[in-house]
Parts: sequence; C-alpha cells; structure tokens
Amino acid sequence: MGETKQAGVLRLGLTLAAFAAAACVALAFVYQGTKGKIAENQQKELQAALGALFSEADQFPPAADMPESPDSAVSFEEAYEARQDGELIGMALRVSRGSYGGPLKVLVGVSAGGTITGVRILEHQDTPGLGANAASPSYFVDRSRGITFTGQFREKPVSDPFEVKTDVEAITASTITSRAVADAVKAAGRAAASYLGDNR
Repeated sequence: MGETKQAGVLRLGLTLAAFAAAACVALAFVYQGTKGKIAENQQKELQAALGALFSEADQFPPAADMPESPDSAVSFEEAYEARQDGELIGMALRVSRGSYGGPLKVLVGVSAGGTITGVRILEHQDTPGLGANAASPSYFVDRSRGITFTGQFREKPVSDPFEVKTDVEAITASTITSRAVADAVKAAGRAAASYLGDNR
C-alpha cells in the first residue's frame, strides 16, 4: 500500500514537472515571437519622445561619446544627438536617479543654447496620487498658466540651481520625487551642455 502511494505521488510529480516544462517552452516561443515587436514599439516610443523634445530635429543619432554624469546619484543610460539638416542643435539623455519608490527614468532634452527643451518621465515606481504626479499631464504646479511639474523645466537655463522650493516647484507632499527629477534634469543639463560645447 505504501509503495503504491509513493508511486502515485511520483507519477503526479512527474506529470506536474512535464506540464511545467511544456509551459516554459511555450512561454519561450511566445517571448521569441513578440521580442521583435516589443523592441520595435520601444523604438517608436523613443523616437516619439525625442521628437517631442526637439520638434525641429530630423535625426537623432546616438552620441559619439557618453557624457559623464556630474552627480554620482544620477546615471546616464543613453545619449542621442538632435540634428537638423546635419547641424547639432541639441542632445537628449536618458537618465536614472533613485526616487521614493525605486529608480526614476527620465529623458531630458538640452538645446545647443544651454536650455532644457523638455523632460519626459519614462518610468517610475512612486506612489499614485503623490510622487506619480511627476508624470501626470493633469497635475499643475501653476494651474493659472497651465504649467505641469515637468513643464516647469522647459526653457530653463542649465546654469540654474535646480533646487526644490527655490527655483523648482515641488509636487505636493512629494519632496523626494521632486528632488529626484530636479537632480536628474540638472545633471543631464550640465553634462549635455558640456558635450554640445565641445562638439559644435
């Protein structure tokens, strides 16, 4: 009786293992089949974001060299030149900075004239209704002028302090997120301005 029970348990275990292996193989096939489409969609989203930061640019080649971050808390992941008819008119940096809920990924555009052309929050894990407002198009730091949290950085000189509650309006009850974005934009702005100055 004991052996029959053990054989049943073994048979059940083998059956479950076979189903698990089949599921893993099926998932691998699905991943392989969709991997290309996912990469294609990510590339389209990136091009759309770059176009929003530099509407006049017609090319976004990867930067020849990755600028060095002036802030050890901010890491640079990707860098793109913005070109119009071959002329270097700006740079976009994809940067990462720790925030309240984890890494915050931001795309920052910087003009050759040394101003921020725009900021796009790409990824965040901050609290909905609080830190997540950094990416919300309906959260305004100045409702009367229609200025969103990220919108306040547009046309801001890279030489500004980028200090929350000084020259950067904070998200209500989310100073950590506000500071993370401000630090990311400041680091990207200064590094891009240096790169643009060296490559003009």
